Amino acid sequence: MAAVKPRLREKFEQECVSALQEKFEFTSSMQIPKPTKIVLNMGLGKASTNPKVLEAALAELETITGQKAVATKARKSISNFKLREGMSIGARVTLRDARMWEFLDRFINITLPRIRDFRGVSTRLSGGGDYTIGLKDQLIFAEIEYDKVDEHRGMNITIVTTAKNDEEGRELLRLLGMPFRR
Repeated sequence: MAAVKPRLREKFEQECVSALQEKFEFTSSMQIPKPTKIVLNMGLGKASTNPKVLEAALAELETITGQKAVATKARKSISNFKLREGMSIGARVTLRDARMWEFLDRFINITLPRIRDFRGVSTRLSGGGDYTIGLKDQLIFAEIEYDKVDEHRGMNITIVTTAKNDEEGRELLRLLGMPFRR
């Protein structure tokens, strides 16, 4: 039995590839930018003193993505923050292939419209075609149950693409349905 292609990937292959090739006049199909991975990162300052915060954050990231989350460790000690090298201070998940396409589809079509007073996302990219968006609250994800949340936690979501510059990356995301501000 063959696996079903994610809906957003089909849209990318049928509509976005030809539109990008036409706009930027690429000579090879390998030049066409595409998303390669999505990284969800949650920094947890309180995790060094309270290990339950880390467990809750890991569980929430796993619920959101459907993939096991990893605890991130401090690289060096900082005495002002009571931080020692090797302490767990965050959580991270990297999505690729089918899970990446499924998450991006849900993020664009379900999660972003759930933000209160949503008027679109910023058009600023990293300079290399990658896009990072910071969220203040994990409750905008439909997978999270409001009653089970002990505290609000923000996160960064980075969409890594093969685009050579911001213009190509912005056009790729726009064609995929990212609601940029006007």
